[in-house]
Amino acid sequence: MVVALPFGLAIGLVIGTVGGGGSILALPVLVYVLHEQVGVATTESLVVVGLAAAVAVCSRAGRREVCWPIAVLFAGPAACGALIGAVGNRAVGGRTLILAFLPLMVAAAYATWRRAGAGTRDERAACPPTATGRTALAGLGVGALTGFFGVGGGFVIVPVLTGWLGTSLRRAMATSLAVIAFTALSALASHLLLSGGGIDIAVTAVLAGATALGAIAGSGLRARLPRRALGRGFALVVLGVACLLAIDVLLLGGPPGAG
Repeated sequence: MVVALPFGLAIGLVIGTVGGGGSILALPVLVYVLHEQVGVATTESLVVVGLAAAVAVCSRAGRREVCWPIAVLFAGPAACGALIGAVGNRAVGGRTLILAFLPLMVAAAYATWRRAGAGTRDERAACPPTATGRTALAGLGVGALTGFFGVGGGFVIVPVLTGWLGTSLRRAMATSLAVIAFTALSALASHLLLSGGGIDIAVTAVLAGATALGAIAGSGLRARLPRRALGRGFALVVLGVACLLAIDVLLLGGPPGAG
């Protein structure tokens, strides 16, 4: 549990400063550092991710950056998608889950790298009109992703919000936190319903608490840190972790405890 503290703080800092993405590291930390079984770790990851996103979005709500109509409309379809993803999660073994997780990490690194270099001329734009059909479809897809892998999906949500739903990057980063909180809660309920619980409460609580503290600190530091360097540095870390996971799974027989 002591080891969980610095890792939780690091994940939270990323979530608070980058607006999501840190959750992509929660699953590897739970499996390889804290020695949780893969299936259990996906459920525990949802607690960590959901709490950190909720704390981070509360710290930004007063600045009116969140497009709440879009975030709320995500919630219903995301709950349905989370249940579908959770059913798929229970149907595969730990090794298969990690192998499927690897391209997701590469995609997250690529999306974060590109987002870090995006322009900022639209930072003051207002929330766009809510496109009901597109938002619902995006919610279904993000929910399925969250339910299957136990990640928040911020690296997918932000490009969807900016490219498909027309929000500014600043608002997309804030709104993604609200969406992550909603979808993580839905996916967690689906996981607990299907598995009957079985998570390590002590480890999960320590990691989630540290991540929440990191998210608060990250939200406060966000305006003071160079977004380009921060985002691209994080992208390189994610890519490096993906390479290590690939070596372990393909060459060393990992992950530990996987079926």
